[in-house]
Amino acid sequence: MGPSDAPSPGSAASRRAGAEDARAVADLLIAARRAAVGAIPAAVHSAAEIREWVRDVVIAEREVWLTEDGHRLPLAVLVLDGHWIDQLYVDPAWTGHGLGAQLIELAKSRRPEGLQLWTFAANTGAQRFYRRHGFVPVEATDGSRNEEKAPDIRFAWLPS
Repeated sequence: MGPSDAPSPGSAASRRAGAEDARAVADLLIAARRAAVGAIPAAVHSAAEIREWVRDVVIAEREVWLTEDGHRLPLAVLVLDGHWIDQLYVDPAWTGHGLGAQLIELAKSRRPEGLQLWTFAANTGAQRFYRRHGFVPVEATDGSRNEEKAPDIRFAWLPS
């Protein structure tokens, strides 16, 4: 089932992810990152390493939200780490259907005092998305502090 024959994204629901969701969360992150190569650098870790990190660190230590369709098919994931959006990925087949916007609104409701995130400088689509949702660039780096060694931009959102 894909976006053309599935219920509208409005029928998708987000819920807190638990340990039983680690594989689905990891697989979604892996697929979305692979599909975005070009706009973002390739992952520097293997799929097995990413699955282990999601299971042992992300699910265990962070606030993870999984968006699913009515058949519990994972469509998007949001990871909050304090006041940071640590991860926000949408299944490549569902990009542009409003799921990312739903997760941004969820993040804002969970952190009404403000949020920050990093995005790669080459990822102009993500930059447009975050700007549309009220985030502004506050710092740019040469990438020497991230694993991919790619230039990045820190965005922040503060409530009006």
